[in-house]
Amino acid sequence: MSPMKIAPRPLTAPEFLDGSPLISVVVPVHNESPNLAPLIEKIGAALAGVEHEIVYVDDGSTDDTPQKLSALAAALPALVRVRHKSSCGQSAAVITGVKAARGAFIATLDGDGQNDPDDIPAMLEAALVAEAAGKKPVLIAGHRVSRIDSEAKRYGSKIANYVRSRMLQDGTPDTGCGLKLFRRQAFLELPHFDHIHRFLPALFIRAGGQVISVPVKHHARAHGKSHYGTWDRLKVGVVDLFGVAWLQRRWKLPVIDPNP
Repeated sequence: MSPMKIAPRPLTAPEFLDGSPLISVVVPVHNESPNLAPLIEKIGAALAGVEHEIVYVDDGSTDDTPQKLSALAAALPALVRVRHKSSCGQSAAVITGVKAARGAFIATLDGDGQNDPDDIPAMLEAALVAEAAGKKPVLIAGHRVSRIDSEAKRYGSKIANYVRSRMLQDGTPDTGCGLKLFRRQAFLELPHFDHIHRFLPALFIRAGGQVISVPVKHHARAHGKSHYGTWDRLKVGVVDLFGVAWLQRRWKLPVIDPNP
């Protein structure tokens, strides 16, 4: 893939103005040792033409993930490592990673290699175009059109997406996709809670922003197995769904008077 070329646009985020990278790729991992080096290499290749950093958050891994990340970071200055002493879940790892990141924009993707880093440049370009056109904040959400997963996972996600979309009116076909892109500051202003990563579209809309879903590639897991069960996700998802619906009802978006 040729390096991405982005036409110069005014970037107002202070994270970018102070010389920090344009984008930070945040990758939460738990016991993903065999998948570390291949994914880091792919991220670097996909963003070869963009100032970037890669932030790996080790969510309390019990395999040799910490040792491998340490060795990889020694040879790659763009790789930032953060470690939870014990596992706190994917959302907590994403929040930790965004806080540790320095980029104006954040791209998140799963650490199992199923998301494709080659999709990130087009998502970044889509965010810049959307921002230039108006409504902010902007969330670019990946949509796994051809999902490579078990039938049970795909069926469970289809039901969850339908119920969530009807209840929250977020207009997003695939909130479970780990590949998302947004401004760091916009994310930090959202309410944070466990499993927030599945409700980012609704929260961005609640903040007065817009969500743009883009088709992304999806690959089979090369090593290891998923750490999330279908029924586990559905069980906690019901409780979270009502919680986010409550958040939507308990907030009025202020409109700032330009002439106070």
